[in-house]
Amino acid sequence: MAYDVQNFQQEVIQKSFEKPVLVDFWAEWCGPCKILGPVLEKLAEKHNDKWVLAKVNTEVHQELAMQYGIRGIPNVKLFIDGQVTDEFTGAMPEAAIEQWLQKAIPSKFAQHVAQAADLLQRGDIQKSQEILE
Repeated sequence: MAYDVQNFQQEVIQKSFEKPVLVDFWAEWCGPCKILGPVLEKLAEKHNDKWVLAKVNTEVHQELAMQYGIRGIPNVKLFIDGQVTDEFTGAMPEAAIEQWLQKAIPSKFAQHVAQAADLLQRGDIQKSQEILE
């Protein structure tokens, strides 16, 4: 589901601990943004079980654009666990975005392996095994 971000901390940062959040930084006057926006919204509907789309109007939320170093738009940033893990700038075709998403968003299996490895490093062998079962 696409939405405009009013509370970035809650709707992007905190939400990204539950599910990856793709943030589209855009502006009303930006031609490429008008092309990319509908493509991202279509993909968000298609993959709503895997990630969430948030849209930030850089004209309205200039402080967020500055905070995240937006120099050109459209700029798309992927947030996972509260951090920007990947990004791209400019409009791209749907197929290229799909490919980018497949590489940028780890599979559930990869996430479980990473969690298990972290628990194992901390000495919690039992919980590590439970995650992998």
